[in-house]
Amino acid sequence: MIAEPQYPQKMTAEEYLEWESKQELRYEYIDGEILAMTGGTLSHAKIYLNLYRALYPHLRQRGCEAYVSDVKVQASEKSRYFYPDLVVTCDPEDLKAHDFIQHPKVIVEVLSPGTASYDRGDKFKYYRQIPSLQEYFLVDSESISVEVYHRGEGKMWLYYAYMDGEMVRLESIEFDCAIESLYEGVILGNKSE
Repeated sequence: MIAEPQYPQKMTAEEYLEWESKQELRYEYIDGEILAMTGGTLSHAKIYLNLYRALYPHLRQRGCEAYVSDVKVQASEKSRYFYPDLVVTCDPEDLKAHDFIQHPKVIVEVLSPGTASYDRGDKFKYYRQIPSLQEYFLVDSESISVEVYHRGEGKMWLYYAYMDGEMVRLESIEFDCAIESLYEGVILGNKSE
């Protein structure tokens, strides 16, 4: 039996940043609440690593960086910190940062049955409040399906859905890739990994 982690139920952002830096596990922070991160599946990891491999040479030419799962993003100063599956930044301050990304341009979440509604709902609501964020990229881990939300005028976000056989486009970084390349080596559906 695994014991429940012992940590304060509420803390300030400063307390969280100091406390979490000493932890072995990762924890997200939302308005004083601490949320333990759970591990993903092999398919989940393969998807974001496939995207990272495709992005890496493209971003180097543009002075941008992509980071996967262990990099924290500050979604709101003093109130929200998340660990997206992949984040892209082109901001000079972020490229020199040590603790977290403050100016993400693209955030990627790989959807699982347990996280899909949260990633599309509350988490997207929090991410939309990041002024630098231009695109929110959601990849389904159980079927070939990608959704991209692109920042429009004012509070408008444009929605693009991609299916098998299509090219996925991230306009903010001028990046295109075949959707199949995201799923290379991935076992879809309920099959065991």
